[in-house]
Amino acid sequence: MSTTPDNAVRAYLADHRDAFLADLVQWLRIPSVSADPGRTEDVRRSADWLAAKLAETGFPVAEVWETEGLPAVFAEWPSGDPTAPTVLVYGHHDVQPAAREDGWHTDPFEPVTVDGRLYARGAADDKGQVFFHTLGVRAHLAATGRTAPAVNLKLLIEGEEESGSPNLPALVTARADRLACDAVIVSDTGMWAEDTPTVCTGMRGLTDCQIDLYGPDQDIHSGSFGGAVPNPATEAARLAAALHDADRRVAIPGFYDGVIELTDRERELFAELPFDEDRWLATAHSHATLGERGTTTLERIWARPAAEVNGIGGGYQGPGSKTIVPAAAQLKLSFRLVAGQDAEAVQQAVRDWVADRLPAGIRHEITFWGATRPCLTPLDHPALQSVTRAMGRAFETEIRYTREGGSGPAADLQDVLGVPVLFLGISVPSDGWHAPNEKVELDLLMKGVEATAYLWGDLADAWRPS
Repeated sequence: MSTTPDNAVRAYLADHRDAFLADLVQWLRIPSVSADPGRTEDVRRSADWLAAKLAETGFPVAEVWETEGLPAVFAEWPSGDPTAPTVLVYGHHDVQPAAREDGWHTDPFEPVTVDGRLYARGAADDKGQVFFHTLGVRAHLAATGRTAPAVNLKLLIEGEEESGSPNLPALVTARADRLACDAVIVSDTGMWAEDTPTVCTGMRGLTDCQIDLYGPDQDIHSGSFGGAVPNPATEAARLAAALHDADRRVAIPGFYDGVIELTDRERELFAELPFDEDRWLATAHSHATLGERGTTTLERIWARPAAEVNGIGGGYQGPGSKTIVPAAAQLKLSFRLVAGQDAEAVQQAVRDWVADRLPAGIRHEITFWGATRPCLTPLDHPALQSVTRAMGRAFETEIRYTREGGSGPAADLQDVLGVPVLFLGISVPSDGWHAPNEKVELDLLMKGVEATAYLWGDLADAWRPS
């Protein structure tokens, strides 16, 4: 639908590819590891570098925003059209820890290009996918003759995503007026495969907890007292065993309240993907699939809520035997949530379920570690259709749809700003996020640049939000 000419975009990208990659390499050399207190100044240096580069790109506003932790970067480029959509691009400039002794073939912060692949920490997650927006917007302007983007374009690039985004909700809330938009584009995601380009339409949410169980005031003799007093380790095991019913559905009353079920069309789209279960199992380092009866593996990890036992412990764990009734036990649980579920309601359902199942004589405490809400964009949303068309033009093939089974900070933006979240990423599973020898496929990276060059015009032509 966009009037941005393909040939003009591709010619511009061909002329500017080398300079773009040289700049990216320079950024990748900054070891912006948010989890390492010794790298705090490097994270700050990364933010300063990006703000300067965005200003050089043409953004009239490019600022480093301080938080209680590490800095984020904000940029803005108004379109000049009061009816144009406002789009906020989200990504992050911090990276995972990396060292040569972890198994890297080269220095993780000295980028190396081999056979069309750029190896460096952050190449795919997420500096490469953030940085392709700088060349994409320039190609959009050059191909259309515009002096400003067709949409009101904003960027928020945080510096703590790899540390759990502890300060993002507060930052977004405090700066909600500056971040106000009609849609969020997340470029911190990937595709199914190089030959199967896809667009992600949603992520699951998360809430997790620890249940501490207390029985006797101290460990006691299992001969003198066993079988006559409640055992907290036994009750922890009984809770874990009761978490699912015979069909592997979560057995906590109220857990499924509000769940938005998959449509027949969404099931068809999942089924169209070239899913190899044996290969998936190898990636999972597992030997069989198991889950909710009547659902496929992809449905289970993308579109169904789940409960998992993350850890269980208590009592004697040393060599040999120690015949006791232990004084305490612990159970760690996590719950992946899907669209329609409310995290606070799920937490209350868990509290009620635990209290109802424990016998007299077992005291308990439940600690929840916050929550991440799920996010989902309907397939017929006009902004999603623009993303799909832009990707289709760049890759010159049909674009399919996926979801993400994990959770991320996108839901914070959705909740505070009250707008849909969309995903535009080009990374593939072999890129090795968080692993040694992380890389990005350079041809795919340039396809991401091309897609963003088409996207802004398509959104402006196809969508005028009220």
